[in-house]
Amino acid sequence: MTKVRVLVADDERVVRDGLRVLLGMLPEIEVIGTALDGTDAVRQAIAAVPDIVLMDLHMPNCDGVEAIRQILRVRPSVRVVVLTAYSDDDSVFAALRAGARGFLTKDAGAREIFQAISTVLAGDAQLDPAVQRRLVDAIADGARIGVAGAASGRGGRPSEALGALTPREVEMLTEIGAGLSNAEIADKFRISQATVKAHINHLLAKTGMRDRAQLVACAFREGLVT
Repeated sequence: MTKVRVLVADDERVVRDGLRVLLGMLPEIEVIGTALDGTDAVRQAIAAVPDIVLMDLHMPNCDGVEAIRQILRVRPSVRVVVLTAYSDDDSVFAALRAGARGFLTKDAGAREIFQAISTVLAGDAQLDPAVQRRLVDAIADGARIGVAGAASGRGGRPSEALGALTPREVEMLTEIGAGLSNAEIADKFRISQATVKAHINHLLAKTGMRDRAQLVACAFREGLVT
């Protein structure tokens, strides 16, 4: 079995060591290194090309957001999951703009971290549930992280983005907004996961959204989920 290669970046040694031990208990994970700040994370990620970087945000020398930008500029295949004590709006938005595909707080357990890693590697986004709800509430107008189609359909006619969707695509968007995984959506509609992924690709193309996190925001903005 090929293990998922993970680089851990955090300026606190106790956190780095703890994550190495915690993730080392999972047979699917190989921690290939630990970085003590953003500069070190960039250097190691570019050299070793891990599958996943678990990135703290507030670090000296080069913070996590800038480190994400630099890593993805050189190694776009690397996926970044933020693991931080800070879940304020500015931190969330900045990390997503920089290219992070997951956002967890440090109270996440080993299996939650592994689930986020698996989801991000599969091409989806994974946000801590509390962060996801606050995110969609805060960006209801679509302005702060560049969500397309900012005009709201809530309480009136559907926006242009929503009006372009088929009835099934609207159903898919609703379930994505409700937090269902691809497997759960496939089971609910009795279709394959490949078909679900095809619908999601169509949703991304038609709405101009970048990833699943923005589709969730779109579903809330359009009043499909409350």
